[in-house]
Amino acid sequence: MKVLIVGGGGREHALAWAISKSPKLTKLYAAPGNAGIADCAECLDIGAEDIPGICAAVEAHKIDFVVVGPEAPLVAGLADRIDAMGVPVFGPSAAAAEIEGSKGMMKDLLAKYDIPTADYERFDEPDAAKEYIRIKNHPVVVKADGLAAGKGVILSHTVTEAYAAVDQIMIEEAFGDAGTEIVIEEFLVGEEASFFALCDGTRAIPLAGAQDHKQVHDGDHGPNTGGMGAYTPAPVLDEAMQKRIMDEIVTPTVEAMAKEGKPYKGVLFAGLMIGEDGPKVIEFNARFGDPECQPIMARLQSDALEMLLAAANGELDKIKLKWDPRTALTVVMAAEGYPGSYAKGTEIKGVDAADAMDGVTVFHAGTTRGDDGALLANGGRVLGVTALGDSVEAAQKLAYAAVDAIDWPKGFCRRDIGWRAVGR
Repeated sequence: MKVLIVGGGGREHALAWAISKSPKLTKLYAAPGNAGIADCAECLDIGAEDIPGICAAVEAHKIDFVVVGPEAPLVAGLADRIDAMGVPVFGPSAAAAEIEGSKGMMKDLLAKYDIPTADYERFDEPDAAKEYIRIKNHPVVVKADGLAAGKGVILSHTVTEAYAAVDQIMIEEAFGDAGTEIVIEEFLVGEEASFFALCDGTRAIPLAGAQDHKQVHDGDHGPNTGGMGAYTPAPVLDEAMQKRIMDEIVTPTVEAMAKEGKPYKGVLFAGLMIGEDGPKVIEFNARFGDPECQPIMARLQSDALEMLLAAANGELDKIKLKWDPRTALTVVMAAEGYPGSYAKGTEIKGVDAADAMDGVTVFHAGTTRGDDGALLANGGRVLGVTALGDSVEAAQKLAYAAVDAIDWPKGFCRRDIGWRAVGR
């Protein structure tokens, strides 16, 4: 099969790396890809959100299957366009991707079908939002309704902080049009986790549970980022908890989407809070998490191409997944200044040496090659250093040994990825 992966981040490198091992593959393309993806795919100079360009490439290269990595092209209808061309596509339709594209729509769906989530209200006007906050007078989470690259969520412990969050999103337009509407939720207490399930429109099967680290600094301090690291499996998601998540959240959501006339195909990523009264949905995403995808693909022993194709073709009942029993842990190396402003074009050395370490794979998230072939940083989150180990501690130790083999003075990382599991 000729396969096209849409996207150019760490998630897409992990998918390309996994798919490239499939005996079903004859040729792999990526649009636009990155310096790491170029090692296992032909990179096309087409942006992930250039829907006409991607459709033209599908036709020109006679692509048999398209795997869409990021959420923005899904929300914009790329899967619908590919499907209309008669080509199988991994990723939900625009109508189904609204489960991530509109937090308000997602919350309304959960409320309608009694799926556990935080109490909430929706607002399109700041004064009404502030009045609600004043009356509630307890910690809340203020969220931009639309896509904000994982950053449109502000935790507010006081009324003053919540007012400032409303102003930042709705008046200062910190997240652009994504903040035209907001959702205000109760502040849930517990342990956060990420759960992934493959869906084919009518059924869902569990993929893997993981835990990521959103804050930029050690100890979960500082502003939220797209994710500074992740590991899988996560101890908080034991077998009994995973069954609850499938029975109480994932399966009812897939059934609800079908009833609403928006059958969900692809991967459903549930961001969860595990509290005393069980799991509750914080958010749904319409694609693999980044960086969670990297350790998940590192543990996957099944044919990734076969797995994704089964979801796209409504044939999940025909596959059984196999996993490496070890822990996989990813440490994200980011450019100095991220998630604020950062410099591009700084040189990175030592990646090949780190990648050559037994049990280590370095996934590229924001990289490019200079004219002289040097590896250069080309984004905020730049590398996902991923290691397999017999325990979280072993995987953590190996991942940081690989990080220390990389020479990048203008980069940084958290030094405590996996701390919750280690602390157990």
